[in-house]
Amino acid sequence: MSRPVVGLTCYVELATWGAWKTRAALIHTAYTDCLSAAGALVVIVPPHEGDEVLDRLDGLVIAGGADIDPARYSREPHATTDIPRADRDASELTLYHGARQRGMPVLGICRGLQVMAVAEGGHLHQHLPDVVGDLRHRAEPGTFSEHGATFTPGSLAARVTGSTSATVNSSHHQAVADAGALTVSGWADDDTIETAEDPNALFVLGVQWHPEHGVDDISRRLFAAFTDAAREYRTSLT
Repeated sequence: MSRPVVGLTCYVELATWGAWKTRAALIHTAYTDCLSAAGALVVIVPPHEGDEVLDRLDGLVIAGGADIDPARYSREPHATTDIPRADRDASELTLYHGARQRGMPVLGICRGLQVMAVAEGGHLHQHLPDVVGDLRHRAEPGTFSEHGATFTPGSLAARVTGSTSATVNSSHHQAVADAGALTVSGWADDDTIETAEDPNALFVLGVQWHPEHGVDDISRRLFAAFTDAAREYRTSLT
C-alpha cells in the first residue's frame, strides 16, 4: 500500500542561509524525520487562505511555534505573549476546521494542541509561571524540560502511547486552560493539560509536549498511530 500524504504546517520567520536573509517558510527537520520514519510522505504547508490543500492530503499535523493571538479567544495579551503571527493563526484554524469537516486525522503538537483548543471554543493560560509558580515546562526559550504526565485509561492518548503515564519533554510557557469541545485526556504532574482529543473521531489528538524531539518508544508509537490513521482515512475515500 502506498504511503499516506500528511500535511505539516510550518513557521514563517526571518531566516538566514547562504547569501540570504529573508522571510522563509521553514520547520525543524525533526518533524519530517519522525513522520517519514513512521511511513508518511510529508508535505510542508505554509500559511495560506482556504483549505483546498486538504483535498490532496490524508492527515494534518499542526506544528509548534509562536503564541496564538489572544484576540482569537477574547483575551487581552499578557506582557510575555509573542507578537501575533496573524497569517499562521488564520491558516491553521481554517485547516483544522476543514480537516474536522472531512473526518481527517489531526495531530497537534504544542502550539498545535492550543490551536485545536481555541478552534473548539476554548482558551489558554498565557503564561504558565503565573499559574503553576515555576518553570518546569520551559526553563528558557529553546530548551526542553522533562516532567511526568498521566493519561486517562482507554483514551486515544493512552492507547497510542501504550501507557497511562510517561515522562515527556516540554518547551512552552502557555497551555490550554479550557479545551472547549475537546475531551481532556492527559495532565502534567502539576495538572497542566497535556493532551486533548475527540473520542468520537478516527484520530484527533493534541499533545502539549514535543514528540518530534523525543527519541523514545512513546514518540514512535504516537507518530505511527497517526500515520496508520491517515492510511485508514485514505482507504475510506476510495
